Amino acid sequence: MTDAADLRRRTADLLASHPPTRRSPPPLAEGPSGPPLLSATDRLDFLRARFDAGLAWVHFPVGLGGLDAPRALQAVVDAELAAAGAPDNDPGRIGIGLGMAAPTLLRYGTEEQKQRFLRPLWTGEEVWCQLFSEPGAGSDLAALATRAVRDDGAGDWVVDGQKVWTSSAHLARWAILVARTDPTVPKHRGLTYFVCDMTDPGVEVRPLRQITGEAEFNEVFLTGVKIPDTHRLGDVGDGWQVARTTLMNERVAIGGARMPCEGGMIGVAAAAWRDHPALRTHDLHQRLLKHWVDAEVARLTGERLRQQLSPALHSVRAGGAPTGQPGPEGSGMKLAFARLAQQISGWEVEFRGEDGLTYDDWTLRRPEGVDFTGREAGYRYLRAKGNSIEGGTSEVLLNIVAERVLGLPPEPRTDKDVAWKDLPR
Repeated sequence: MTDAADLRRRTADLLASHPPTRRSPPPLAEGPSGPPLLSATDRLDFLRARFDAGLAWVHFPVGLGGLDAPRALQAVVDAELAAAGAPDNDPGRIGIGLGMAAPTLLRYGTEEQKQRFLRPLWTGEEVWCQLFSEPGAGSDLAALATRAVRDDGAGDWVVDGQKVWTSSAHLARWAILVARTDPTVPKHRGLTYFVCDMTDPGVEVRPLRQITGEAEFNEVFLTGVKIPDTHRLGDVGDGWQVARTTLMNERVAIGGARMPCEGGMIGVAAAAWRDHPALRTHDLHQRLLKHWVDAEVARLTGERLRQQLSPALHSVRAGGAPTGQPGPEGSGMKLAFARLAQQISGWEVEFRGEDGLTYDDWTLRRPEGVDFTGREAGYRYLRAKGNSIEGGTSEVLLNIVAERVLGLPPEPRTDKDVAWKDLPR
């Protein structure tokens, strides 16, 4: 039985065999303080060793980066490695792979797919993106029009269509893709889920400039892209169920990320309050206190949700019902995250006055990730506007919470049982 003591021992063994402060040729530059920096080779070597030791996702199966341990024990490993100054795998850059692709591969992937994709996904050697949203579907993912047609002779699928709002597509090697394989059945039933190689011919990535001036999002055009059937996740026509696994995990990843008390944007706002006493007013103080309490409630709720997921995950591996996957509660977490991010960033801009309106650089850039705490207040305010759209719009999430958490009557959906080809365009 793997417990906290066993994980500490395993972590100590990893650090002893792969000390994170060792040098390797060529000579490394000294940092401004602390131990010498790791070379890229050393960092990757350490991350691979961590995965192979089962300390990447301790709740994953043995051989796939885990030890079949309770999910809550991941915090033990993370704390030991952080204290030792060990490198991480840059979750800001590979968040889609970690939070969305990995749990979907674990649930629906074949053994060959898990062995091929999970290790380089976790180490960051291969970046993933998500080809779900489309210009003509809006918030209704099931209305997507991208087609995948089976080439029985070659054993491939040929995909044509357009995707939009694709984070990190300009960096990605792989994409999780949902496409329509049967237009003669209702829209939720004719979808199939694939892994798409973003380097294949026919994949074109174009930047989408955002209100921040950056282009972290993209639109992706797929023209005659060939995907082998071995890169299909789940059964043909079962793409909606597979996609729901991805979406529920996405909402937990966005809204329920583990962080310390006063972490994230509320920490930045609280620091600004402490550092600028001349800007304080009673009204701003009261509002900051409310945001602080709301952020702490959301943080603790996220921790409880992660603990609830831990024991149920094992029943899924054993062939049980899909109780090990995040449920509709994750939608509530993501909804709260979006509201808080917008409220806190708005408070910070107001508190800082004229300085809150400054912005460092509005030139077009294609960043590798989103930095909500390392940039200025103006960036946070603008970027937070997208939080209520990405990962499921707040309007859709409100419906999910109302119907699946509160048990309220569903809204009428006249197109639900209509064949996709007969829907009005």
